[in-house]
Amino acid sequence: MPTTSADLLEQIRSRTQRYLDSLPTRSVFPDALAVSALAKALDTNLPDDQTSAEEVLAFIDTLGTPATVASASGRYFGFVTGGSLPAAMAAHNLATAWDQNSFSHVSSPAAALFEEAALRWLKEALDLPRSAEGAFVTGATMANFTCLAAARHQVLAYAGWDLQTQGLRNSPGITIVVGEEVHATIYKVLGLLGFGTKDILTVPADEQGRMRVDAIPSISGPTIICVQAGNVNSGAFDAVGEVAARTHADGAWVHVDGAFGLWARATPALAHVGKGLDAADSWATDAHKWLNVPYDCGVAVVRNTAALRQAMSISGAYLLQGDTRGDAIDVTPDSSRRARAVDVWAAFKSLGRAGLAALIERNCTQAKTLASGLREASAVVLNEVILNQVVARFDDDTMTAQVLRHVQDGGECWCGGTVWQGQQAIRISVSSWATSDEDIERALVAFREAVRAVRAARQPPGN
Repeated sequence: MPTTSADLLEQIRSRTQRYLDSLPTRSVFPDALAVSALAKALDTNLPDDQTSAEEVLAFIDTLGTPATVASASGRYFGFVTGGSLPAAMAAHNLATAWDQNSFSHVSSPAAALFEEAALRWLKEALDLPRSAEGAFVTGATMANFTCLAAARHQVLAYAGWDLQTQGLRNSPGITIVVGEEVHATIYKVLGLLGFGTKDILTVPADEQGRMRVDAIPSISGPTIICVQAGNVNSGAFDAVGEVAARTHADGAWVHVDGAFGLWARATPALAHVGKGLDAADSWATDAHKWLNVPYDCGVAVVRNTAALRQAMSISGAYLLQGDTRGDAIDVTPDSSRRARAVDVWAAFKSLGRAGLAALIERNCTQAKTLASGLREASAVVLNEVILNQVVARFDDDTMTAQVLRHVQDGGECWCGGTVWQGQQAIRISVSSWATSDEDIERALVAFREAVRAVRAARQPPGN
């Protein structure tokens, strides 16, 4: 008998619940044998015959689930990856069943309305200009792309150049100013927008990775300045307000890459960290980081609505349906797009302003607890722990790498390595709603055991 939709949904529910129930006890990183088994099972030709949905789901769960990284666990501290709040996960699944193409009000009134509401709440939560336009995209890379495309359009317009009709050939040169610690995705985005390394002026950073405002050169001609809210290693913030005050008078566009750090503005306790961010011209962030919605969901916010629409709008006779309201298709790089704003709205609705602030503050407190415990385990913490990021190292590069590998292989928690100020280091990001104080203690136990094991292995024979 063919599987009914009700039967299939029940199987999905059961298998999903089993996975979630396993998170507290399973290894955070998958076993190599599980990964190998999945790779072998997938290495086949396209089948000739059909396979039932039930069998497909069973294959995915039986072989795929053991090979996943338990990033939904409270003990995953890699890559500033949040979990999925229960309400956001539920909304995501329902929106998937809706299967909406959310490019316009006509294509999906529900998706468009949720998007408008979610964007309004996001600007309220982050205290960004309420009149700014926003766009839900795949992630911070595309959010940065969207913002910087609008910036390119506008700074050329300031110089009397109409990019829409004249294109880039023979256009006035645009100077891009970035900090020494700029995130790598900014370089990727700039390349996609037609900028080369000769267009980029790099400003020195201080010991925490903050752009040195005093080192920003005099501005002349079309200029875009990319600043950071949350250094990917240290969590440090550039002095955005000072940068804007120094460069706006000369016509520069100030863009904030705030993939995770921008969320600090959602809590009064950390408002000082993000002071002055609202003086910028555009902001990029990820909802799938600290708002803890399912992947993927980035957000671009641009003060100059006209610049964003001129950079992103699309035309086509078949798209004109008589609706005069603004459509997502006119402010994003995408045309077809999933209804990701439903997830965002659900997260805001479930948390409320107080719950979001508590989540962020809790993670920052947990990061400080980790830093303190690592110091007790003989680590040197290299950054000022002002947010959710901890960068630590042990005696030397070799021991640091060995401790990290021991922790990763043990599976009790997972964090990644980095190079910070020329030294090998361990980078820990605490950004999940699911992380409990018990998870932090379990992680510290794993580190203490790793240090003991590595030190014992490094002892000369006979000692």
